[in-house]
Amino acid sequence: MSHANRARPTVYDAIVVGAGPNGLAAAITLAQAGQQVLLLEAKATVGGGMRTAELTLPGFHHDICSAIHPLGLGSPFFRSLPLADFGLEWIQPELPVAHPLDDGTAVALHRSFDETAASIGRDGTTWRRLFAPIVQNWDKLAPTLLGPLPLPRHPIALAQLGIRALWPATELARLFREERAKALFAGLAAHAILPLDHLLTAAFGLILGTLGHRVGWPLPRGGSQALADALADYLRALGSEIVVDRPVQTLDELPPARAILLDVTPRQVLQLTGQRLPARYRHQLEKYRYGSGVFKVDYALAGPVPWRAAECQQAGTVHLGGTLAEIAASERTIGQGQHAERPYVLVAQQSLFDASRAPAGQQTLWAYCHVPNGSTVDMTARIEAQLERFAPGFRDLILAKHASTTADFERYNANYIGGDINGGVQDLAQFWTRPTPRWNPYSTPVPGLYICSSSTPPGGGVHGMCGYHAAQAALRDLR
Repeated sequence: MSHANRARPTVYDAIVVGAGPNGLAAAITLAQAGQQVLLLEAKATVGGGMRTAELTLPGFHHDICSAIHPLGLGSPFFRSLPLADFGLEWIQPELPVAHPLDDGTAVALHRSFDETAASIGRDGTTWRRLFAPIVQNWDKLAPTLLGPLPLPRHPIALAQLGIRALWPATELARLFREERAKALFAGLAAHAILPLDHLLTAAFGLILGTLGHRVGWPLPRGGSQALADALADYLRALGSEIVVDRPVQTLDELPPARAILLDVTPRQVLQLTGQRLPARYRHQLEKYRYGSGVFKVDYALAGPVPWRAAECQQAGTVHLGGTLAEIAASERTIGQGQHAERPYVLVAQQSLFDASRAPAGQQTLWAYCHVPNGSTVDMTARIEAQLERFAPGFRDLILAKHASTTADFERYNANYIGGDINGGVQDLAQFWTRPTPRWNPYSTPVPGLYICSSSTPPGGGVHGMCGYHAAQAALRDLR
């Protein structure tokens, strides 16, 4: 039942600042518990990283940041919501991921273990042995993996994920004998935006591979904005108020509220709170580390990308980078503050599976690579060189393009400091302790003030779990 006509309260139960996936998740969690919630968003639309716009030519709808959503379906919180009732429709590409190689073939992550094994050859048995227990137990593991660091509810299932999740991706890849499986795993693990010889990078490959088998790598029909709009419409149906075009410079601007939740990173927390926070906690936030940035190009194309490998024509996501050694070298270069000559490039081709994204017969393409934080280097030519490497003739299809630097990303979303789309480095030292080492990472020393952004566990990705856990912490105090 809708409560949309509820009168505006004198004192809100909670105000959430920032309407990205975590701000929306926090507001929904609070509203489901009967709290009166106000959600404030600085931009003209809700969504944070989940926005879609005509960046190139009329009729070409491009996802500005997030595009493919394995965590959208894999998130325990999002899966619990009736988003289909509010217009959200997931599209599953024929293949979750394809990874082309220089011999003209591609290795692919299929939903099926058997088909994936056929793609990677002799390492199929090892792949199955590595992933099958995690896939089978995902529903048990997800609340632990996508949250703070509690005592595990299912220690046996967690043990099957095992210590290998803490390994560097380069070390775990040694379990495979052939380059095809190593390359496929490297492409998955490189979503960590870290050098692949760092601890914990294997976890990114394991989780993303698991999600490919368990729920696929889907995309929302109409664009990522459709996910944001469904969340917002559901929140309004719960009786909550959303105000857009409402930037907040200081907490003093806010109406009275029993709890305030900030879907922002530590730098903005410091700006918003002024001298409210104790000196020691402020100093900890000041030391918070931001990670590498991204450089992205959106393309309007006259037709589909002319991939040499047929698998790439069936995949929603394509990883460009060649072998494990080449991808590791690219990510190591970025970690050293330099730019890769042959960058690892993430490609999404949504319009192949969603005709609403482009005019008939034409296509969109979404492509980005990692760069040092705050980079000012134009990586367009290097991205296009990688596309041409695996799809000769790609450049001949370009009708228009739109490039986004790290500075463009930060202007688009103030949480993307220096182009860091993950809300901070997600390495072992700053994974469960983000933003500070604290038993309840969502709370602050100020009663009633919480952080619900991707700068809290479990970090970046469109899953809403940071907001969900922060709202649960606030509810415990509100009650």
